[in-house]
Amino acid sequence: MEHFNKALTALFSMVLLAPLLMATDPDPLQDFCVADLRGTPSVNGHPCLPPSSAGDEFLFSTRIASGGDPLANPNGSNVTELDVSEWPGVNTLGVSMNRVDFAPGGTNPPHIHPRATEVGLVTHGEILVGIIGSLDSGNRYYSKVVRAGETFVVPRGLMHFQFNVGKEAAAMVVSFNSQNPGIVFAPLTLFGSSPPIPTPVLVKALRVDAEVVDLLKSKFTGGY
Repeated sequence: MEHFNKALTALFSMVLLAPLLMATDPDPLQDFCVADLRGTPSVNGHPCLPPSSAGDEFLFSTRIASGGDPLANPNGSNVTELDVSEWPGVNTLGVSMNRVDFAPGGTNPPHIHPRATEVGLVTHGEILVGIIGSLDSGNRYYSKVVRAGETFVVPRGLMHFQFNVGKEAAAMVVSFNSQNPGIVFAPLTLFGSSPPIPTPVLVKALRVDAEVVDLLKSKFTGGY
């Protein structure tokens, strides 16, 4: 009987926790909660500024009206972020955006967004979008050259990249269903972590010599 009660308690705990585990950003409990970026974020986001000091500009932003120089980055791309840290008005609303500019041949390296699904719109140019499914889908690689006016979607947590295959500059605007989607770059994670992943682990995992691992680590010391 004691074992049965423990099992029943465990079952109820799983049922009660399931909605929490599946949830994304919490739903807002008021019209607006303009982020006070000086405060410490909690589960639902940053603390709110008093309405009297928030003004009305928090609903608008010109940040991604222009992009940065993609040639200033070794990847040939530049990301202009518009998450809650750059746009306090989206605090608790569960949305954010980025603009990405590409030089010819530029890439946004393989990465994941751990907290958000991504929807993208190519504004000009030709961008190869590649998405890799999980082992559940056989590690399948999905790809298409997306052109100006066309869209794509990347499910939350899946590895993906973008690569400018055109002869001219390209750009896209992407949106997320999180005010802070996060980003994990695959190369930087493996070879530029701090402290570094032990070389023997990567040798075994990647099935290459230690010299190869050390070379790759030297390329990513100090980040992107």
